[in-house]
Amino acid sequence: MSADLTQVLAFETDCHIFDGCGFPGPGLHSFLFEPLWGEAGTTSAYFNKPMLLALLGSVIIVAFFWAAFRKPKVVPGKLQMVAEAGYDFVRRGIVYETLGKKEGEKYVPFMVSLFFFVWVLNVWSIVPVAQFPVTAIIAYPAALALIVYFIWMSVTFKRHGFVGGLKNLTGYDKSLGAVLPLVMVIEFFSNVLVRPFTHAVRLFANMFAGHTLLLLFTIASWYLLNGIGIAYAGVSFIMVIVMTAFELFIQAVQAYVFVLLACSFIQGALAEHH
Repeated sequence: MSADLTQVLAFETDCHIFDGCGFPGPGLHSFLFEPLWGEAGTTSAYFNKPMLLALLGSVIIVAFFWAAFRKPKVVPGKLQMVAEAGYDFVRRGIVYETLGKKEGEKYVPFMVSLFFFVWVLNVWSIVPVAQFPVTAIIAYPAALALIVYFIWMSVTFKRHGFVGGLKNLTGYDKSLGAVLPLVMVIEFFSNVLVRPFTHAVRLFANMFAGHTLLLLFTIASWYLLNGIGIAYAGVSFIMVIVMTAFELFIQAVQAYVFVLLACSFIQGALAEHH
């Protein structure tokens, strides 16, 4: 079997139960991709399948909204209606609910872009041929969380100044008395280090686990296609369908949660310190 095909399928297709081969379960190799082209050590050698999917996702999002809004109509067509519904969901359902209309309006374009980018990167998991959630590679959620982190920090210090920003991040409240130093250390550690880490890991872990489960049942369905194992293969295939439907839900939820947390961070940065 060719290396390229193994890379796509992540398991040996000629291995079945009762053939004397073990179950080729998914592992870290299922998340490692060879460069699409280029020699080792060159810049192009680092361009792999997840990078291609991330790039295609960006192009698809831009093309979709450009096509929907390039000639907006008072009575929207189907494409414009879908785009407006998605935009309005993020604007009203996440940004306005968290930041309020006055403070949140300036962040709407960023949050809409962030939501659809994360969602599309997640959805690649169930798209034929692609079949991989880009956010299951920790670098992508980490990069997005880092962007949110820089915006959060810049808003914090811009709104409150240097001293006020530190008070905001450390939860300074002189009414706490003797426990104030301990509270400030915990709050600083939580805000500056833990929050951006968990923001990235939450998305990564859910997509990593979901993809692993899909791979597990998909590989099992094929592996059991031999002799009496065919009966069990049918059950495993049903689980593939169930897990795919469940993943559709989780993919949207994770995009929602990622943007909701981003808004909550900024809301905390905008809050007046007492």
